Amino acid sequence: MHRAQQPFQILQLALGALQRLPGMRADNALLEQALRLLVATLSFDFVGTCLDESAEDLGTIQIPTAWRPAVEDAGTLQLLWGYYAGNEPPLSSLALESLVRLASVRRSLFSSDAVRSAFLARLVEGSRDVLRDRRGLHHHANYHEFCRLLGRLKTNYQLGELVALAPYPEWIGLVADFTINSLTSWQWASGSVFYLLGLWSRLVSSMPYLKGEAPSLLDLYVPKISRAFLTSRLESVRTVVQDGLTDDPLDSEEQLQDQLDSLPYLFRFQYEKMAEALTSAADPLIAAYASRGAGGAVAGGAASSSSPPRDAAVLEGQLTWIVYMVGAVVRGRASASGADAQEAVDGDLAARVFGVLRAAEGPGHAARAGAASRRRLELALLSFLQSFRKVYIGEAVMHSSKVYVRLGESVGLADHAAVMNVILAKMASNLKVYCGAEEVISATLELFKDLASGYMSGKLLIKLEAISYLLTHHTAEYFPFLAGQANLRARTTFYSTLARLLFMDDTPDRFKAFVAPMQQVFDSLATASRSAGSPAALRASVSNETVAGLFRDLRGVAAATSTRRTYGMLFDWLYPANFPVILACLEAWSGDPVVTTPLLKFVNEFVLNKSQRLIFDSSSPNGILLFREVSKVLVTYGNQVLSAPRPADVYGGLYKGSWICLSILSRALGGSYVNFGVFELYGDPALNDALDMAVRLALNIPLADILAYRKVCKAYFALVDMLCASHVPLLAARDTPTFVFLLSSLDAGLKSLDVAVSSQCAAAIDNLAGYYFLHMPGGHSPNAAARAISEHVRQRPDLFPQLLTTLFEIVMFEDCSNMWSLSRPMLSLILVSEQVYEHVTKRVAASQPPERQSHLAACLERVMAGVTRSLEPKNRDKFTQNFTIARHDYRART
Repeated sequence: MHRAQQPFQILQLALGALQRLPGMRADNALLEQALRLLVATLSFDFVGTCLDESAEDLGTIQIPTAWRPAVEDAGTLQLLWGYYAGNEPPLSSLALESLVRLASVRRSLFSSDAVRSAFLARLVEGSRDVLRDRRGLHHHANYHEFCRLLGRLKTNYQLGELVALAPYPEWIGLVADFTINSLTSWQWASGSVFYLLGLWSRLVSSMPYLKGEAPSLLDLYVPKISRAFLTSRLESVRTVVQDGLTDDPLDSEEQLQDQLDSLPYLFRFQYEKMAEALTSAADPLIAAYASRGAGGAVAGGAASSSSPPRDAAVLEGQLTWIVYMVGAVVRGRASASGADAQEAVDGDLAARVFGVLRAAEGPGHAARAGAASRRRLELALLSFLQSFRKVYIGEAVMHSSKVYVRLGESVGLADHAAVMNVILAKMASNLKVYCGAEEVISATLELFKDLASGYMSGKLLIKLEAISYLLTHHTAEYFPFLAGQANLRARTTFYSTLARLLFMDDTPDRFKAFVAPMQQVFDSLATASRSAGSPAALRASVSNETVAGLFRDLRGVAAATSTRRTYGMLFDWLYPANFPVILACLEAWSGDPVVTTPLLKFVNEFVLNKSQRLIFDSSSPNGILLFREVSKVLVTYGNQVLSAPRPADVYGGLYKGSWICLSILSRALGGSYVNFGVFELYGDPALNDALDMAVRLALNIPLADILAYRKVCKAYFALVDMLCASHVPLLAARDTPTFVFLLSSLDAGLKSLDVAVSSQCAAAIDNLAGYYFLHMPGGHSPNAAARAISEHVRQRPDLFPQLLTTLFEIVMFEDCSNMWSLSRPMLSLILVSEQVYEHVTKRVAASQPPERQSHLAACLERVMAGVTRSLEPKNRDKFTQNFTIARHDYRART
């Protein structure tokens, strides 16, 4: 049956039931089921575009044209509005949900503009009637769905279409009142106001395109809504603090961001007037905060240095909202019309926030660092600085920007450099003061990283004296957050950013000075290792936090090396002097993931040849020497962890280190900086030892767990793909049980729902089967690897046929977005399994219902038509074309 036919019949059934059931005096349970059926039918994904069924924000619903009569019928909307008016939730809320979906149907469904306008008019009139008497809106479920419905009216329709409707003036006024009430009742409407603000922001965005004489009335209502947002948010702080509420709107990051995203459109609609309202609210708060920070009294008793914590929390909370609002409005400059003319206003508002930032460093605020309200203020300030950075610090910003003129007049920040110095000082202060506030540290380092990553902002940073000081004074002595257990992850970001700035300047002497503190740690570890005499003694004499911190720092530095020059400086420093210490640490703390995870992740970063940074001179043995160290790392870790009892936390204690090891080997094998033939030529076991250990680590993880843990799965199949692509002899040399496990895992990976994994498995199978076909015994160029594969196949003759069967079943019968990738290895498998190919196709056909078997068999017979025994690109394309046609013919009939 056609894809649209069954859902349409269900739609007719649901609508018919809703029309008849009230007359049959059906109970509410039956009515509810009918409404749920209607919602489910209208939610059907006809074109396969819905990626997230749990998302609340609907896209356009692509209803088939055959449904047009039911949608255009005025009785459909009338029926649902009637169900809403005459019932309580869940019946009323389900009726609204159905209306939301009908409001989302594609515009092209309607037979004419007039019909579409009439449909919109029925939606507007129905919502107007609800707003008139507030019917049912005291139920939260109704309230939420009604807000969604209002939001859809502008998402799917044009402002001109709304304005042209007769009830529009009354409707827009009622919606404005409803929005203002919702903003005021923030505890009730916190999760729903997003849709209302989205409606108004889209209305405002459409103003430049509005044609005709009918007034939009937005100039009357939008300023009122903007002011209501401002005042309601400031009042919410006092309510939260005085009533001791635990549900603070500032703590809900997602809801906060959703609301702030709409502000630029609303505030910039009449920007000068709204900026005046914002500054009028902000100036007394900033003055009070500055006075408190200076330790003085505050006019009006708003706050003082000795004021109760509750008053301080209110002041900080209100300033937090002000800062967030200014940041959101500044961030929206790029999308605002007349942006250049509004730069001066941006400068006035930004000056207020820089005033807050300056006041926050006052001595009177020192005791507030541990307060939740102060941390929220810090996060708001960092959010503003991010917004200001994106818009006014960077490649496209002129130094003559009007923003800097106003900033220079108000707070003495006349150019980029002055602002950057203030931002740097703020970041340094945060990293010293908020050691226990992980979210503040994280946001601070994110800002630092983004500034350093920008080409222009990075160049500006490196010229500042503060950065020169920072590059030589970056230890825990100067930044206590580095010593905190909770901030271990932040160390990598911190040192990656510092190293990025360091490497902008080609001075080896500065690099030596930068890594001097790390070298001191290496030296102390080397001394401790020599004195200890055993791994256990070393472990007892040095804290694991010291070692873990070192390798997190090193990983950050390694991540910042993106050129041959910078990587060479790091390599020459670490090898050969410090690698013995790395191995000693790995051996001593092999059972402690606190150490092994950052150590292995450092090695994983160090061996990655990104941007071709690992290019050594042709006469240099460094690539080979590096791989030998990699082999030692894998063997040292593997021997220790495989001989230890299985930990209770199997992922953190075993699987995590194992997948990092697999990733290390995969990156080293694929880095193109090692001639691996050297190892066999000179009898060096490093390559075989590394591969043996990687295989042992992989075999130690059940296949079900490999597939279940995403990172384990990704690392494992990346390694197998690498081996099949470039190192088949190494793979073939494994014993048969290991070889069988590897191919069985590829078979399981083909069935993965992760397209990247299944495509990777298909590529691995294609390379392996292709290699075997080209070198198989009896062919033109047999070799030891092909003979080894032949022996594996002799012991397990079902290996390749099973892979071929799996691919046939997936590509022929399932909807897969990577059909081309999955079809590529099929020819290779057919050529190495020609004697059983006919049996495979018969087995695939037999797996289908009897009425389809003959048709499928006929389609499969055409797959090899015109295909020769070769893997030349032209022949591969012919096979893929044949298979695609066969697949289409079969699926068209079924």
